[in-house]
Amino acid sequence: MAGGAAGRGPEPPDFQRHPEAIAPRLAHGYRLRSMRELRDLEFGRLAGTVYLDHAGATLFPQSQLTNFTKDLMENVYGNPHSQNISSKLTHDTVEQVRYRVLAHFHTTPEDYSVIFTAGSTAALRLVAEAFPWVSQAPESSGSHFCYLTDNHTSVVGMRKLAAAMNVTSTPVKPEDMWSAEERGAGVCDPDCQLPHLFCYPAQSNFSGTRYPLCWIEEVKSGQRSPVNVPGRWFVLLDAASYVSTSPLDLSAHQPDFVPISFYKIFGLPTGLGALLVSKHAAPLLRKGYFGGGTAASYLAGEDFYIPRTSVAERFEDGTISFLDIIALKHGFDALEHLTGGMENIQRHTFALAQYTHSALSALCYPNGAPVVRIYSDSEFSGPDVQGPIINFNVLDDGGSIIGYSQVDKMASLYNIHLRTGCFCNLGACQRHLGLSDEMVKKHFQAGHVCGDDVDIIDGRPTGSVRVSFGYMSTLEDAQAFLRFISAICLRSPGDLPVPHANASDAGGLPSERDCHSPQEGSCTDPAVPSDSHPGANTVDLRLSLSEGSSIQRTLPEKAAGIPNGELGPHTVTNIYLYPIKSCAAFEVTRWPVGSKGLLYDRGWMVVNHNGICLSQKQEPRLCLIQPFIDLQQRTMVIKAKGMEPIAVPLEEDDEPAQICQSRVCADRVNTYDCGENVSRWLSRFFGRSCRLIKQSPHSERNARKTPGKGQSPGVAATLSLVNEAQYLLVNTSSILELQQQLNASGEHGKEEPFSVKDLVSRFRANIITKGARAFEEEEWDEVSVGSLHFQVLGPCHRCQMICIDQQTGQRNQDVFQRLSESRQRKVNFGVYLMHESLDLSSPCFLSVGSEVLPVLRECGVS
Repeated sequence: MAGGAAGRGPEPPDFQRHPEAIAPRLAHGYRLRSMRELRDLEFGRLAGTVYLDHAGATLFPQSQLTNFTKDLMENVYGNPHSQNISSKLTHDTVEQVRYRVLAHFHTTPEDYSVIFTAGSTAALRLVAEAFPWVSQAPESSGSHFCYLTDNHTSVVGMRKLAAAMNVTSTPVKPEDMWSAEERGAGVCDPDCQLPHLFCYPAQSNFSGTRYPLCWIEEVKSGQRSPVNVPGRWFVLLDAASYVSTSPLDLSAHQPDFVPISFYKIFGLPTGLGALLVSKHAAPLLRKGYFGGGTAASYLAGEDFYIPRTSVAERFEDGTISFLDIIALKHGFDALEHLTGGMENIQRHTFALAQYTHSALSALCYPNGAPVVRIYSDSEFSGPDVQGPIINFNVLDDGGSIIGYSQVDKMASLYNIHLRTGCFCNLGACQRHLGLSDEMVKKHFQAGHVCGDDVDIIDGRPTGSVRVSFGYMSTLEDAQAFLRFISAICLRSPGDLPVPHANASDAGGLPSERDCHSPQEGSCTDPAVPSDSHPGANTVDLRLSLSEGSSIQRTLPEKAAGIPNGELGPHTVTNIYLYPIKSCAAFEVTRWPVGSKGLLYDRGWMVVNHNGICLSQKQEPRLCLIQPFIDLQQRTMVIKAKGMEPIAVPLEEDDEPAQICQSRVCADRVNTYDCGENVSRWLSRFFGRSCRLIKQSPHSERNARKTPGKGQSPGVAATLSLVNEAQYLLVNTSSILELQQQLNASGEHGKEEPFSVKDLVSRFRANIITKGARAFEEEEWDEVSVGSLHFQVLGPCHRCQMICIDQQTGQRNQDVFQRLSESRQRKVNFGVYLMHESLDLSSPCFLSVGSEVLPVLRECGVS
């Protein structure tokens, strides 16, 4: 990323200088309805949000849900396997939807059958299980299963079922398939009917590359063979990604199998897909298991079973998801009414992708280095070769990749929803990122698994960033995304001169050669620490208020820990606990310690109507809820502006509380509800249904975080409702260094500079110390604070919560961004601690003013 005032970069080219790149009618939308009208009427929930993950799941319009709900309220739909009137209505409606599905893909029941499944993955598994594989044998090489390496995981997974049938699986690289024409001519044997299966995607879900549909006939005819073997080739076209924004004409191109997922097209229903099976291939499919509704006749006491004649009835085991299928009717209706059809959607979404790709490619740093590296096999010349997907990584001005998890966290601060990782397509990820098989295995050994936020290992990316457009995406969405990329890389948050379109068309796009830059000028909750119940070894609660909860009112603006000056004594300056997870801090000068950390720290949490824990990421106003603990009265008083204070007992009363199960960072925890009074209080404050729950005193939750390499393993720490560890320690010198960087940049977007107190509150630590060099704490192995001994578990990887002003609930992106820039793209701040040994036979306390004695890691130990 660019730093400081690096001077003026080249101005962006004028938008109208490039008529050859005009994206037609982006602003006009569909039919008589403009995009603004469409968004206001059908997608009002997107106000203030830039949703760019349509390849993951597109969004449903309001009218689709309204009409579907109205349908359910006005009709009685029974089980289609019954014979009553309501069941007959269901059966007939489902069959009508089958015809609608076939018509959508320009085919008829004479050519294809529709088998409803639980999604495209279930459709793929059905093919793998039912395909007429021929096992290898001494007299035969058997069937071959070939798949393009640029395929979804669910396609690659078919090889396990093929292997169980002793069938050879062969991955085929895209470049090899491109050069495979006429490869099969030498082994053509018209008498050989050995069945083989080739699978490829119509559109790569990784890069949006569109592979030729003509491959279907070429492979089936033997003109283009994945491998040189005699036999009959069948083709499975994975169309799940392609058909979300493009028409598929099965009268022109006729694969044998076409798996699809309907939520990719309509947004809902989820969990419903289909397998379209050619009538030529359907008779060859073999059925093993049979379920309800699939048998024409069978005996329970004898191996006698006759399947139904219809392909759909034979393979749809059990009661189909008939209400979801009925919902498809309303999906088709809404799509056609709002857009006029898939051809219009294809034109609109490709124009957006072409515009964004061109503008993104043109972004450069002042030194001429590109801002992004785009992974693509096309030049975005047309929708026949490219879908509305852009895959890329962000670079710094030295050409190094900025990890995708950091980009994702920054995007969330701008309310931009995108996707990161490898997108369940490791073959394409390896190919575009240059990852060898050995590297992938090494990354796994280093702890990286699919879907995590480990984005850089040994300087190499493990994944990338993907944006994708849907039929309700707008030019403003694309421009907001471009402004975001410029803001995080080129430090021009407010006035990025992105190409602009007039009302009648999108205008010209900047040439990719005209590189330009604008003018220069953790799953971790940062609130980390621990205990809510002292456990069996409870400390004495009969403390005086002065002994247990004296408030330390202020943090000096100029603390003794100066980054490059006289450090002074190494002591504790502040102690904070956070009784309610993600709510305001409660500051003390001396506080009892329990088995899980500071007594009552993160003992409670606020959950929504579904019992899901709320954090400041979803509800920033949580920081405005102020809990105060009175150990003498054994209550927690909760306050908020405009609300009467409410008291909650620290411990449950004599009546047994109903235990419920909740989740914190993928851990299951036992909790109990704190009652209706506080629930009404919270619901009134947030304007939606909320409840307060408390960790059960008998709930045991062990820390996942363990000592780093070279550190001695200890007993697993027990946790409260924290995310990572029992305590979080922050060094004042580290805060001062960050403060200097923020305030010196002149780009913090605030009239007043960041104060130390403001920054301390954002990092939500339990222990604040002074007297050490900036970031020295990351070199510690152990630390003693007074009479207490702790093991250092490692740095705290920060999330976007540090951008929330804990006094107002307002977001400011610059804290996260500046920390990322100064810390080699890893947003670490503070260190996690856990008890090394703790004797609770007598009360233990943590106190302000206690001496801090760290033990550094041995030289060479990382």
